[in-house]
Amino acid sequence: MNTLAIEMHPRAHNVTCTEVSLIVDLLDGRSISAPLVWFPLLSKATVEQLGNWELLGDGEGIHWPEIDEDLSVAGLLTGTH
Repeated sequence: MNTLAIEMHPRAHNVTCTEVSLIVDLLDGRSISAPLVWFPLLSKATVEQLGNWELLGDGEGIHWPEIDEDLSVAGLLTGTH
């Protein structure tokens, strides 16, 4: 039986924010989606601020410098942000 290897240290490579969702694309092909209202700083940010993100480490985290918000990819996957 073949099984898929699950990345034990998930890493992001792209982040998109819509009016209602945070979407993080992972290097292993998965995407994580969460309601933007779960993240008060992000839900109050402007479109420009949401678009100004950077990856931390090798993609283990996401940082929005203009609003000083950091999220870990592992936290997003486990629901602990």
